[in-house]
Formats: sequence, C-alpha cells, structure tokens
Amino acid sequence: MAYTTINKSTDYFNNKLYTGTGSSNAITGVGFQPDLTWIKQRNETRNSNLYDSIRGVQVYIQSSSTGGNGTYTNGLTAFGTDGFTVVSHDDVNKNSGTYASWNWKAGTTGSGTTGGSGTAKSYSYSVNTTAGFSIVKYTGNGSAGHTIPHHLGVVPKCILFKQLTGSNVDWKVYHEEIGNTHRLTLNDNTESNNDDSAFNDTSPTSTVFTVGGSSGTNPNNYDMIAYCFTNKTGYSKFGSYTGNGVATGTFTYLGFKPKLLMVKNASAAASWVMVDSERLGYNPNNSELFANNTNAEEANNQIDLLSNGFKMRANGTSINTSGSEYIYMAFGQSLVGSNNVACTAR
Repeated sequence: MAYTTINKSTDYFNNKLYTGTGSSNAITGVGFQPDLTWIKQRNETRNSNLYDSIRGVQVYIQSSSTGGNGTYTNGLTAFGTDGFTVVSHDDVNKNSGTYASWNWKAGTTGSGTTGGSGTAKSYSYSVNTTAGFSIVKYTGNGSAGHTIPHHLGVVPKCILFKQLTGSNVDWKVYHEEIGNTHRLTLNDNTESNNDDSAFNDTSPTSTVFTVGGSSGTNPNNYDMIAYCFTNKTGYSKFGSYTGNGVATGTFTYLGFKPKLLMVKNASAAASWVMVDSERLGYNPNNSELFANNTNAEEANNQIDLLSNGFKMRANGTSINTSGSEYIYMAFGQSLVGSNNVACTAR
C-alpha cells in the first residue's frame, strides 16, 4: 500500500532563500506558482510579510503585527510560474539583504455563501486537497455559530485567522492539540488562552469551520483570511509533544524530514520558533526566526531536523521546558512516495 500520495513535496511547498537587489527581482526556483508566500529578512530586524493569491499581489499582512491589510506597490508585485517578483521595499528586497521565503501551492479557486447562524456572507477560496491546504477569505457576521466552508474535504488540524480590515486585532490560531475552547496568538508570545468566542467551542468538520462572535474570527461586516491546513502522510503534520527539560531533548516522529518546522510553547510565554532545512550549516546548527517578532535570525543550535522527524538539543522555554505542552506545524518530504517510489533524501 502507498505510504504517501505526495511523491515530491516541492510540488506543493518549498523554501526559497534569496539576496535582495533593491530593484525588481524575479525569484525563481520555487518549483510552482505560489498561492501563499511568507517572506522574512534574515540579517536585520524586519517585519515578515505574507502575500496570497486571494487577496492579490502588493497586499500584505504581517505575522508579528495586529494590523490588517497593507499595500506596498514596491513589495511583492507578481506570482510567477516558478516563484514571485519583489521590487524595492526593505521588507522583501533591500539591497544585499538576505531573505527566507516559504511558499505553498493551493490553486483550485471558487466562491460561495457562508452558513450557520446569522446573516449569510460571501466567501472565496483557493484549495489544494492533495496537499491539504486552503486559503479562505470571508466576511464576518458577528453571530456565534457562523460556519465557513474550507473545501479541504477532511478535517483541518490547524487554522490561522487574521482580520483584514480595521486595526489592532490579534491573529487567532486554532490547533487541534489545544482544542476548540482555546486559541493561540501568532503575533505575540502568550500561552494558550481560553477563548469561547473564537471558535464557538466547536471543532472543524470535514466541510466547515465554525467561529464565535469574536472580533478576531468573526467581526460583523469585516473581511477575514483563514489559512487552513491538515495532516498529509509523508508531507505535513500538526501535533504536539511534552518537553522533558533536558539537553538531550525529546524526539518527535513525523514520518518525513521537515523542510519547515514551527514550534510554540502552549503552556507558557515563548516565541513562535521557525527553522527550516535551507538556512542550516549542519545539524543542529539550525538558525531560528520568529513568527511573532521582527528579530533577525539567531543561531541557537537547539533543534535537529532529522530524516523522520525532529529532536530538541536544548532545554529552553521556547522548545523544551519540562512538562510544557508544545504544538508544532511541519512540512517536508518523506523518503518514499506513493507506490513506494523512492525520493531523494534532503
């Protein structure tokens, strides 16, 4: 029986490093036309910027900010068949700046009307069911029990929510491991918080996710974006582990080598740690970036990215405090694809 339906993860997700030029810069080598691109400068303090095909080029949101949509005419200006084009804004293309980008493919688009409680609202989406990823833009109605289709065909394990209009509204993060009564906040370092109004104490189904009356997930007549992810054997996994507080650390089995790993302490205040397979020198020399702040990358040497998972090599609060629950998001490549097709180890 096939281990995974994804023979080549880089058809759906890929890291791409580049150096800024300060002028129009076509970044190629992604391997597909991205529908979501997340860019962070590595060598200076700078906001990370997220662009997607539903909101359109030039329109960004920032993972470390409470702000909504912003527009840079000199930011990311095009999605190409093998990458994207950035122009001259320092956040994405400062001359001689070094940048990391993480890119996801969705692709099948559509629109419809939301359901559940309150006034039905319009929504649009882009989805890739093979990769278990969808982007959903919807309008809130302010009524607890509002349901929005996600089009994955299976239950989402993790959803990132951001209000696009208005200001000073936190990102909300649903993660199956902390449940539907709690949420995390992508733009800060706080632990998991009880929040009955975010997800209406209701877990997503294979067709819809449900939101409460929260301004962070369902503001009346305000636009929202939701990035929805689910587990795909040999490619993506969203789970948790418990820290052991010792330098040898815990090992977490994924069934693939992570190309991107995000870790958050759900039990205590700690940053969202991001490591990937492109920015390393050698394990465990994996430099860290942080979703919730503007810091340049740090060579903390805390995490081993292995062929079948990851292992902690330190006992810091952000990755391995004894007894703390950590949630993670991982994307990568198994060594065996569908029909037992061997893949190149990375």
